[in-house]
Formats: sequence, structure tokens, C-alpha cells
Amino acid sequence: MPTLPLHQRAFCETLLFTGCRISEALSLTASAIQPEVRLITFKTLKRRDTNAWREIPVPQPLIASLQEQANATDGLVWQHNGHPIHRITAYRWIKRAMALANVSGVHACPKGLRHGYGIHAIRCGVQLNMVQKWMGHAHMSTTAIYTNASGIEEREIADRMWTDG
Repeated sequence: MPTLPLHQRAFCETLLFTGCRISEALSLTASAIQPEVRLITFKTLKRRDTNAWREIPVPQPLIASLQEQANATDGLVWQHNGHPIHRITAYRWIKRAMALANVSGVHACPKGLRHGYGIHAIRCGVQLNMVQKWMGHAHMSTTAIYTNASGIEEREIADRMWTDG
């Protein structure tokens, strides 16, 4: 079974475990990785405020993968032969990872990983204000979209309400 090269896998896991935008991941620098506290600092690129930064806690295996990738480069984490990775190349990495994982449809893209991060955080009981902070949303109403559960998610939420009391 084919697999992704380690640097592509680390890139995909960065989006998966942080909910960052593809452009935010591509602008990640080695100095933004804080291994001692398991945080990654991203510049929020979608806001008009040019100095909007956010810190996102991540699992230790991602820190290890990112440190390995960062040690192989100087400056930006994601580069090849001293040049930044292009958005299209990164998009192709995500599409290939999705295909290898048998994920298809509208969510088989970088934005699908971001959306999945938001849904997963809500389902795990992360407070809405923390999800907002980690995803870099300017308005709570944007984050609240992830609370619109249906089907199995709605039943799981209801079950927690009756069993956590």
C-alpha cells in the first residue's frame, strides 16, 4: 500500500491537529514550534489585523514530526531546495492523503480538515471560546457553526447531557 513521504504526512497532520488554514501552515517557521509546552504559534492570515497570532496546543508526536522537518530546513518549515512550498503543491499533498485514506467528496480537501478539527473539538467538549481562539475566528458566530450537530452527533450530545449530570 502506498504511503506519503514523511514531510507530506507531517504537513497533513499539521492541518489535522491544528485546524489551521493551508496558507497558515505554509508560513510556519521553526521558531513558532514550542516543544516544551507543545504549542504551535500561527499568524492568522485571514484577518485584516496584520498582528493576529494564536497558539494551538498539539500532541507530542506532531511536535516531534515538525521538529524533524524544521531541522531539515532553515526558516520556513515547508520548503524544498530553499524555496517555499507552493499552495498548489500543498493542496495536492492533502488530496493524495485523502485518497490514500479513502476519504472522498466535498470534505476531501484542506478546508475539510479544518472543518473536521472544529467538529471534533466541539464533540470532545472543548468550550466554544477555546475553539474560536484556536481556529482564529474573529466572531463567535463563525465558530458557532460547528455546534449545528445533526444525526449521530446530535444524539451523542443528548446522551452526554443525560449521563453527565
